Amino acid sequence: MRNVPDPLADERTMLEQFLDFHRATLLQKCQDLSAEQLSAAPLDSKLSLHGLVRHLSRVERWWFRMVIGGLDLPPLHISRENPDLDFDEAIPQTWEDDLALYEGEVAAARDMIADLPLDYEARGFTLRWVYVHMIAEYARHNGHADLIREQLDGRTAV
Repeated sequence: MRNVPDPLADERTMLEQFLDFHRATLLQKCQDLSAEQLSAAPLDSKLSLHGLVRHLSRVERWWFRMVIGGLDLPPLHISRENPDLDFDEAIPQTWEDDLALYEGEVAAARDMIADLPLDYEARGFTLRWVYVHMIAEYARHNGHADLIREQLDGRTAV
């Protein structure tokens, strides 16, 4: 369920609410579709809803846990040989596992930054910058998700 961000919230709350709004938007685009539809790339590209979920799992892990948190974790869905594994390996058989991984990365990201101030700095980035970057990342990919969803079943404004 998407909650509209509070326009009177303090800065930290507003950033959290906008990011959560975009996270929920992505998942809303995936509702009521089969694993086959989610993994389909109906545009003239590799983009699929499933691939976007895999990609954003990778991005959540990278920015919140590896950059801000400083954790030494293996990157998700990418290799030197294939930087597009997030989309290339988005197959129907892995949808449920990939969705669970995404949800786990979001939860881990929230836990990692819960007690950090917005001015917290790691590897040349503040937590504030990472929030703004992630909101932009989701907004861009949710635009892709809109187009994909419309091509899959004609639904808009999902």
